[in-house]
Amino acid sequence: MHVPLYQAKADFFRMLGHPVRIRVLELLQHGPVPVRDLLADIDIEPSSLSQQLAVLRRSGIVVSTREGSTVSYALAGGDVAELLRAARRILTELLAGQNQLLSQLRQADTAETETPAAGRLLTDRGSPRPTP
Repeated sequence: MHVPLYQAKADFFRMLGHPVRIRVLELLQHGPVPVRDLLADIDIEPSSLSQQLAVLRRSGIVVSTREGSTVSYALAGGDVAELLRAARRILTELLAGQNQLLSQLRQADTAETETPAAGRLLTDRGSPRPTP
């Protein structure tokens, strides 16, 4: 069965849509990490981490290796690290825009409180009317 590209992309982003999975991918950006270190950094139950790692492994974006009793995970390719960097850039731009809007709102609020309102009342629709 043929899956449209937009559906495959939606499935991919849905797979990424869990905070633990994102955190694991962030930690793996610098190279393989043993599961015990992931557990120490993420602070969740081992069974929960195991479930999230299985989702990432099934999707093919992480791989696991075993050396003795130590299991380590690594990114399957560098594109995931680039995707995370792109997400940080996008979030930075979005938050900067929100900060600018917040600053403008605060300036407008300050300007309104400094403008004398004496001599006028607001009607129910918010338009000024003279005081009686």
